Amino acid sequence: MTDEAMEVRNASAGYAPQVESPAVPEGYKQTEVGVIPEDWRVVPLSHTAERVTRGASPRPIDSPVWFDSNSSVGWVRISDVTRSGRLLLETTQKLSRAGVHNSRPVPAGSLIMSICATVGRPIETRLDVCIHDGFVVFDQPKVDQSFLYHVLVALEPTWSKHGQTGSQMNLNTGIINSCLVPLPPSEDEQGAIATALGDVDSLLESLDRLIAKKRDIKQATMQQLLTGETRLPGFEGEWRSVRLGDHVTFLKNGTHSRAELMDSGEVRYLHYGDIHAADAATLNPVALPFLPSDNAKSLGRLNDGDVIFADASEDIEGVGSSVELVNVGDVEVVAGLHTIAARFEKSVLADGFKAYLQFCPEFISSLRRLAAGTKVYATTRSHISGIEMRLPSVEEQRAIAATLKNMDIELDALEQRRAKTAALKQAMMQELLTGRTRLV
Repeated sequence: MTDEAMEVRNASAGYAPQVESPAVPEGYKQTEVGVIPEDWRVVPLSHTAERVTRGASPRPIDSPVWFDSNSSVGWVRISDVTRSGRLLLETTQKLSRAGVHNSRPVPAGSLIMSICATVGRPIETRLDVCIHDGFVVFDQPKVDQSFLYHVLVALEPTWSKHGQTGSQMNLNTGIINSCLVPLPPSEDEQGAIATALGDVDSLLESLDRLIAKKRDIKQATMQQLLTGETRLPGFEGEWRSVRLGDHVTFLKNGTHSRAELMDSGEVRYLHYGDIHAADAATLNPVALPFLPSDNAKSLGRLNDGDVIFADASEDIEGVGSSVELVNVGDVEVVAGLHTIAARFEKSVLADGFKAYLQFCPEFISSLRRLAAGTKVYATTRSHISGIEMRLPSVEEQRAIAATLKNMDIELDALEQRRAKTAALKQAMMQELLTGRTRLV
C-alpha cells in the first residue's frame, strides 16, 4: 500500500486518529480512526460494497455520435452533481444506444461518487444513467446505503487533501478502497443514523427551496418597483428624468493595497474587494481594516448614504457593483483602491434607495454599455455622471427601499437559520458516525 493510501486510511474526514489515551470511556475502544464503541468495527470502504468500480467514457468523449436528446439514459457530468442535492433527478445530456454501449451503465437507485474536479461528492441516482471515468459506483452495498451516503459526505473534505493533482484534482480507486471508516454492527443502527441525518437533510432542502423562492420573489419585486411597472399604494404620477452627473460629488479615494492596511487604527479603509465580497447592498464599516492616518490625510471621509462603486470587474455581471454605507456615525471611513465614492444629493436619491441603484435596469444597462477593457470591465466617474434615468419621488424611493429592505431581512433570517441547521448536521455527523451518541 502506498504512503498516500495509508495516510488516507488513517485520516479519513471526521475520523481523525487520536493519540492512545488511558481516558477511553467504558464501552469504547481506541482504533486507527479514533475512539469508537466496542461493538463497532473499523473497515476499509472496499468492504462496504461488493465492488467500487470506476466509470468508463466513450472515446472521443465529445463525439456527437454518443448523444441523443430523446434517450432515456442520462450521461452524468460533474456539473450535474454539483448543482444537485442528495438525489440526481435529471442530467443535462442523454446517451445514444452506441454511447450506452461504450460507457458504464448504472441502474436507478445506485450510489455514485465523483472522483475528479469536485472530488468526493456522493449522490444517489433516481434514473438509469451512465457514468464516465470521473465517477465511481458503489455496487450492491453491504451496508445500509443511506448510511454509506452520509459516511461519504463526511469524507468529502478529506479527499481534496489526498487526491492526485494534474490539470484537475482526481482520486483513484485504490485510495478510496483503502480508506478506513467506523461501522456500526447492525443495519438497524446504520439505518437509525441514516434516518436522523436524512431528516436534517430534508430540513436543509426545504430551507434551500424556500430561500430560492424568496430570492425569486425579491428579484421580481425589484424588477417591478425599480422600473415603475408596479407602484406601491399611495404613489402615482410620472417619474422624472434625471442626469446623475448634475447631482453627485465624487470623493477622493486611496490607492493603497491590502498589504498596507492594519488591524487597528483610526481610519477605516474600504477596498474594492470588500464590495465584490459583500453579501448585501449596504455596508456597515465596523469590520473594515485600517489605513495609517498619515496616508489618509488627503482622502475624502465617507458618510451615511454615500455609494461606493467597484471601478473594475472580471465579468460583465460585476459591472456597477456597489454598496451604500450605513451606520457610519463617528467612524472615519475612506474609499480605497479601485473604488469610486459618490455622494448624491439626498433631495434626488434617498438614503436606502441608493443601495438598489445597481439593480435599476436603466442604470445598470447604461453602465454596462459604457464598460470597456480587455481583461476587465471598467467603470469610471464619467460613466456614472453621464447616465440619465427616470426616478420616482424621494418619498416613493424611501417606500421602495423599505419594502426591499424588509425582504432582505426575511432572506437574511432564513439564511441564518439554514447556516445553523447545517452546523447542527455537522455536529450530529461527528456524534453519530463515530458512535459517541448511540440511537440503538
